[in-house]
Amino acid sequence: MGIVETMIDIPAEHERNVCGQFDAFLKKIEKTLKVTMISRDGLIKVIGPETMARKAVSVFQNLIELSKRGNTITEQNVDYALSLVFEEKDDKILEIDQDVICRTISGKPVKPKTIGQKEYVDAIREKMIVFGLGPAGTGKTYLAMAMATQAFKNNEVGRIILTRPAIEAGEKLGFLPGDLQSKIDPYLRPLYDALYEIMGADSYLHNAEKGLIEVAPLAYMRGRTLDNAYIILDEAQNTTPAQMKMFLTRIGFGSKVIITGDLSQRDLAGNGPSGLDVAVKVLKDIEDIAFIRLSSKDIVRHPLVQKIVQAYEVYESKNRSGERGKRTGGSRQWER
Repeated sequence: MGIVETMIDIPAEHERNVCGQFDAFLKKIEKTLKVTMISRDGLIKVIGPETMARKAVSVFQNLIELSKRGNTITEQNVDYALSLVFEEKDDKILEIDQDVICRTISGKPVKPKTIGQKEYVDAIREKMIVFGLGPAGTGKTYLAMAMATQAFKNNEVGRIILTRPAIEAGEKLGFLPGDLQSKIDPYLRPLYDALYEIMGADSYLHNAEKGLIEVAPLAYMRGRTLDNAYIILDEAQNTTPAQMKMFLTRIGFGSKVIITGDLSQRDLAGNGPSGLDVAVKVLKDIEDIAFIRLSSKDIVRHPLVQKIVQAYEVYESKNRSGERGKRTGGSRQWER
């Protein structure tokens, strides 16, 4: 395959954004696609094998278009654009970027950043109950909060209810000081953080005082019927099967439910089954319930988080294979 040269015109006002500091993004594209990219006088010259040069041009043009739409290009954008170009889905990144859910209190647009996140958001729009399953950093809770806030602002629901099990993450914290609210607030802090960023602290406090926004532990849901509400159950992997059944049977008319969790990060005591795991198996054939499985490809935190999650997945997969091998070997020895 012959070596080709291609020129890309880049507007001066977008050059720093798409090339990165000290041309870091250019170097990443070069290294990944095995091409040479030279930036000079508002032009990028791409030199390399025809197929790879075409991919590099596609990635760079998509980054320019994202920049023109007002996005600050990050390493995550570059990594994802590169992964899509290998899957022949490079046009999807611009389609995803068009879906603005809402804006934060500072004016920053909240939108899906990966194909998996776009499927998740679309499922929330279409289905009454959505399970968002995936590792940390895939935006499960944040996107759910954005959808809930927008529905509340549009008067599609009368209130927002956010809940999660109050379980320590592998630690014994002992007796916490303060009243009951002070004791449970640390467990609910991630929900507060997302609400403050999207809605603003003043707006949240105003609506919370009126009972229109409620952040509470899962135990507080027992005995209630939740009508005309947007309900989000976070960290659902830490529910027991009984708790999950209790929660799902609280749902009333005019409500929408989002359940998020990561089955690889369970904090349940003992070896009992997770309510989330059981629910996925029991409810998989019900038509108005969607199960969206996000993966390490959908992580939108620091790129290092994606590598950490992938490393743990490989490690845990090897451990499971080893345990199966031991059990198989043991049973064969018993048969002999």
